[in-house]
Amino acid sequence: MSKTYKIFISHSWEYSDAYEKLCEMLNNKTYFSYKNHSVPKDDPVHTNGTDKELKNAITNKMYGCHIVLIMAGKYSTYSKWIKKEIDIAKNGFTNSKPIVGIKPWANTQVSSVVSDNAYKMVGWNTNSIVQAIRDHAL
Repeated sequence: MSKTYKIFISHSWEYSDAYEKLCEMLNNKTYFSYKNHSVPKDDPVHTNGTDKELKNAITNKMYGCHIVLIMAGKYSTYSKWIKKEIDIAKNGFTNSKPIVGIKPWANTQVSSVVSDNAYKMVGWNTNSIVQAIRDHAL
């Protein structure tokens, strides 16, 4: 029986198409099992909560995860929440959560905020992403 990876996927809801495509890629990968611990878009804390409530929700979702995936598009450089998620992953637990940055499809520019904090940067390729998860997950 293969391991089921608990994954927190950091992303911007303004760019949810990339998040949804990534989930689809992981769902369709054979011999790979994962549980998505991301804060859902329709979660009331996301739409109506305070910053503190959202930070607590992210921390709680990330707590049991083996790894954090972050979309590394240029928008990530300017997202206060992606910066907070990186901080939570690195400093919010006894053992930091490994971060894998995912470069956008067909895009040469990536967020330095993500690349400077990632254990590994990978291209927009299912096999590369899954291998990074297997290599770096706790």
